[in-house]
Amino acid sequence: MPPSKNKKTAKDPIPQATAAWDLLSPLRQYFGFDAFRPGQQEIVEAVIAGENTLAIMPTGGGKSLCFQLPALAREGVTVVISPLIALMRDQVRALQAAGVEAGALTSGNAEEETEAVWRGLEAGTLRLLYMAPERLASGGTMQMLRRVGVTMIAVDEAHCVSQWGHDFRPDYLRIGELRRMLDVPLAAFTATADAETRAEIVQKLFDGVEPSTFLRGFDRPNIHLAFEVKDGPRAQILNFAAARKGQSGIVYCGTRAKTETLGKALNDAGHSACYYHGGMEAEDRRIVERRFQQEDGLIVCATVAFGMGIDKPDIRWVAHADLPKSIESYYQEIGRAGRDGAPAETLTLFGPDDIRYRRQQVDEGLAPPERRAADHGRLNALLGLAEALHCRRVNLLTYFGEDPQPCGNCDLCDKPADIFDGTTAVRMALSAALRTEEWFGSGHLIDILMGAKTEKIAQRGHDSLPTYGVGKEYDKRQWQAIFRQMMGRDLMRPDPERHGALRMTEGARPILRGEATIDLRRDSIKAAKGTGPKIRQMVSEEDAPLLSALKAKRRFFAEQLGGPAYIVFNDKTLIEMAEKRPMNLDEMARIGGVGAKKLESYGAPFLEVISGAVEDVHPVRRKLAMRGNGEVYDRLLAAQAELARGEDGAGKPMSMGAATLAKIATLHNPDMAGLTRLMGDKHTERFGAAFLNILTDR
Repeated sequence: MPPSKNKKTAKDPIPQATAAWDLLSPLRQYFGFDAFRPGQQEIVEAVIAGENTLAIMPTGGGKSLCFQLPALAREGVTVVISPLIALMRDQVRALQAAGVEAGALTSGNAEEETEAVWRGLEAGTLRLLYMAPERLASGGTMQMLRRVGVTMIAVDEAHCVSQWGHDFRPDYLRIGELRRMLDVPLAAFTATADAETRAEIVQKLFDGVEPSTFLRGFDRPNIHLAFEVKDGPRAQILNFAAARKGQSGIVYCGTRAKTETLGKALNDAGHSACYYHGGMEAEDRRIVERRFQQEDGLIVCATVAFGMGIDKPDIRWVAHADLPKSIESYYQEIGRAGRDGAPAETLTLFGPDDIRYRRQQVDEGLAPPERRAADHGRLNALLGLAEALHCRRVNLLTYFGEDPQPCGNCDLCDKPADIFDGTTAVRMALSAALRTEEWFGSGHLIDILMGAKTEKIAQRGHDSLPTYGVGKEYDKRQWQAIFRQMMGRDLMRPDPERHGALRMTEGARPILRGEATIDLRRDSIKAAKGTGPKIRQMVSEEDAPLLSALKAKRRFFAEQLGGPAYIVFNDKTLIEMAEKRPMNLDEMARIGGVGAKKLESYGAPFLEVISGAVEDVHPVRRKLAMRGNGEVYDRLLAAQAELARGEDGAGKPMSMGAATLAKIATLHNPDMAGLTRLMGDKHTERFGAAFLNILTDR
């Protein structure tokens, strides 16, 4: 969609900041990329130019960069409204690791973190300030943002402004007021906004004035799509996980109880697994979030409570043990996988109980009948995806208004469905519904078609209907599959005002009248039984040991940072290292995801892993060794590790970066005053005496 012409520009846009050659330098320097992903550059240019912007991009499509890079090109502070503390902290850590001045004001901040943010704001060095929408309820926050020179607002997960959305956050409604007060451009980003939600975003955030809108498609071609009918679902999930042992994954479950039982089953099968749901204590949930971000190969069995805050780029697979509630939910949940662009896989299980449960959720909701009818239509669309005859990605993207071609990366492209002419069976089912005046659900209709002798049939005289017993060639399970597919093709919908009785849609009438035919899939339960899990490797067998060694080195640095492993390097970058095997810093710099800051920080130690060196040597340590201060640096590092939690081991963890330790190691005529100037009062109190002893004993 081309940008609209009614733009709002910033008061002081940066001249010529949108030229490609101007953008590629910071793109490489700070983010480690030589080129933009498809659709990114136009959005970045619009945001830099000060245009009010709405960008709908696929999950994993690089939304964050579309406001982070402009924040570096524009004067002043960019305030980023984000829905979850975990999400903000991860992005801030990633930016800081890349050499960008960024901070967050959250309730989870340590005192030192908050002080650092205020120092950056007062000094004018902070480029991005993250905060939750709930902070906007404070008038003091509004005035503070005006005082510190905010020149742009970025809104992450903008669909949270929609009251009909599944992630509605009331405080998102305050963002429009903030935009009006500051009189600065606003850039809104989301991955799951249908036409209705987009209209609401425009109304609530932009006062109804159409912004520059970019709809960049919903395709995630690196994600393999697959569905299976439930046939021993626990074994199906265990087999799927077994084929991907050692890879990070999420198993979404429909109930809290299932997250716990399935998590235990995975642990018993030898996996590293845990569970997560909204009934857990907040601290227990945070522990799971931290483990998932920091540990390689952890599986989390979770409800949808494990959602937006998960921004781990190297999740290799997502499984649904139960059917999601809509295509929108399905798309967002599978979108947790493969955000680094490397191959990822999905599996969604479904069965009659799932459908019944989801129907019940809709029917028991407080929405008006027309809304519930629309929700049943959305569920039908998801069933259509589950029971698709041909390429799943075509079905998925068609739902979002795109016109795609077969993908070659889904189970139906791998192995085409066994299709048969189901016209006769569908007519039987439609006739049974029509002759019972559309007052019954599929269970009773199936009993009629199979000629069952039930009390309900006898009482209503349905054993005298022309359709009674005409469908005996199919068993109950097969008929359930036929009805699922009929609803998936939106031929029938549950009627909320008739307690879920199936009513025909207009699309069914040509088939009933003999004016159209319809193909169906054969019972997919038979097709679901395979010969065992197929192992999918991230790299070749030859490169796998090196990849494991690189992951171990990444984990070492991540633990030092106290953050997720991907902040050091993501899976895609490590895979490229393992495959290309750079032998010097120049070759390492050409690896995707290795920017200038990360090359300086991590280039040498990762090269040592690739070249077979055993000793871990930090780049700073190498420089110090050349100056004859290496041993002192080692002793300082060991002392810091020993005193990280104080002499009694119970204090708040504290540490300093390699650069600070290097400066301390090279101090001439060291004294406590000099240490304080380098470390600050708090660190001097913790480490000063020990460090001074080392320095005076060299």
